[in-house]
Amino acid sequence: MFEKLFEPVTINKMVVPNRLVFEPMGNYYAELDGKASKRDADFYAARGAGGCGLVITEICSVNRETGLGDARNLLIDNDEAIPSFAEMAQAVQATGAKFAVEIYHPGCQGVPPLTKDGVLVSPSGQESKLLHAPTRALSHDEVLGIIDDFVQGGIRVWKSGADAVELHCAHGYLLCQFLSPYTNHRDDEFGGSLENRAEIVRRIIEGIREGTSPDFPILVRLTADEYLRCIGIEDGITLDMAVEFCKLFERWGADAIDVSAGNYETMNWAWEPVGFDEGWKSVNGKTIAAAVDIPVIACSVVRHPETAMDLLDGGVAMVGSARQFFADPDWGNKVRCGKEGEIRPCISCMRCIESLMAAHEDPYSPMVCSVNPEAGRECDLAPLERDGDGRKVVVVGSGPAGLEAARVLGLRGFEVVVLEKADEVGGQLVFAARPPKKWRLDWLIRYYEAVLAELPVTIRTGVEATREVVEAEAPVAVIWAAGSQPVKPGSIPGLDDALVLTPPEAIMADPPLTGEKVVVVGSGMTGIEVAEMLSSAQDCHVDLYEMVDEIGPGIFFQNMIDIMGRLGATDTTLNPGHKLLCVEGDTATFEKKDGERVQVEFDHLVLSLGMRPTAVPDWTSELGIPVIGAGDSTAVGRIQEAVTGGYDAARSIA
Repeated sequence: MFEKLFEPVTINKMVVPNRLVFEPMGNYYAELDGKASKRDADFYAARGAGGCGLVITEICSVNRETGLGDARNLLIDNDEAIPSFAEMAQAVQATGAKFAVEIYHPGCQGVPPLTKDGVLVSPSGQESKLLHAPTRALSHDEVLGIIDDFVQGGIRVWKSGADAVELHCAHGYLLCQFLSPYTNHRDDEFGGSLENRAEIVRRIIEGIREGTSPDFPILVRLTADEYLRCIGIEDGITLDMAVEFCKLFERWGADAIDVSAGNYETMNWAWEPVGFDEGWKSVNGKTIAAAVDIPVIACSVVRHPETAMDLLDGGVAMVGSARQFFADPDWGNKVRCGKEGEIRPCISCMRCIESLMAAHEDPYSPMVCSVNPEAGRECDLAPLERDGDGRKVVVVGSGPAGLEAARVLGLRGFEVVVLEKADEVGGQLVFAARPPKKWRLDWLIRYYEAVLAELPVTIRTGVEATREVVEAEAPVAVIWAAGSQPVKPGSIPGLDDALVLTPPEAIMADPPLTGEKVVVVGSGMTGIEVAEMLSSAQDCHVDLYEMVDEIGPGIFFQNMIDIMGRLGATDTTLNPGHKLLCVEGDTATFEKKDGERVQVEFDHLVLSLGMRPTAVPDWTSELGIPVIGAGDSTAVGRIQEAVTGGYDAARSIA
């Protein structure tokens, strides 16, 4: 059914073994001097071994004085970097995959403290409206220098033994800034007409070709649409314009086009949160593929093989993804073997991007994945051994921590019994998957069900983990992953009233809350999602209240933009700076910052003030066996902390 995914593709003289591409994705794994690290090599090799025919690195800068995007940018601006890149290339090539390096310059989307003079550069001095960092225009001579930086970088990639080089002309970085009429207002040969704006790319392609080999593949990664009109800006690259660029690139000697979208100012259209459906931008790759004769790689929130096949059937030569292959490097192997039901899904939660941005503050904090606890740790973790020998372990709770612990224990050969108090598996994922656009969390539950069905794991639902129940199993160890419970502060009178609900109660209400006046207290992500669900799907009027002075404190900005855009289309009212004092019957009393008190009537009030751990009970200390806490039972966190905690707990059992 999916055989076409595994057909070889030829780019120039490079024969790629299949049509799957691990797309460039910043990871923060390089050494602080810009050399490729063993962490890089093992990370990329895992994607090749897992079934990607072509593996492309993260952004690799060609100029350390003006062109760093972060403190652990890969750098190939001098020959000393070549041996480390050679090791990275060899690690990937040993898996049978082909390996490419993406070279770039961030332009006005860099990091000022990492530049020589603290000022970023762009074609015309325009700053990024996301970063608002000091930016100056490149002089003509500096543009010529940048061209040489790219050419020499491409030659070094070739010398390292990599199979190909990719020019990053996407996502609002410097080459994209030259292409875009939004950022390029130059009046020399690098500005004005469409062809002039692309002149810098022509010179780089021709320079790399002259300095390497006619057979060395040169790929161009292009933003097919900046989607600036979606934020009220009419300039920018559009699909029609991108088609003309790609025709030029082909004429100038590019061997393949890698199609992406967006820039920093339209970041949600480049690295999509949950509001963007799978396959939503497939038209970009299909349109460009119909306009050129060289292979086209396209991405479009690909999560399932059916979406990949749709792209191929639309004329695209190769299908790319970064986050899905980050979440499951074995995606290709699973599809090839007919085990697509066991694909670990990317849930578009943005934890990877959030952690990458947080790494700017801590150079020792690499990017992580919510659902793959091995991502980025490939070089640190020994392969799992089948050393369980049929010994029994009890896992309490079937949320993400418990399910991941059961998976790892099963792979190690333990006999696993999962005790779940509720009548279905998934823990908090069950209700978290109900609000609009959150259905990907149900994918995660189905993934665990499929994987655990093939392992020595028994799940007992509707069973509370009492001392008697646990002792009856006679386990050698217990992993306590019983999750957490919604907070109801005892200091606030009236919260025990039947009209006061927790988020799970509101989400799972039967019959559903429909057409009611609902007050939601707390504007963390859970509170906002409940408000969206009630207002958009259940026709409730929602008043959302938050104690601090801003709605959504602590929410990653991409997720915030995404959900608030949808919530803004409802009649929900937002009320920051309101502290809940008490609830009396159907009335809530709030206090504003100036001391004014406000009373609000409701049909139901939903209290979303966080969670408290379901702690490991004292009686477990008397069992005489190891009892290991995991997930929210140790510290309330997000899916990533829960999954990693369950994984590490399961590995820790001797």
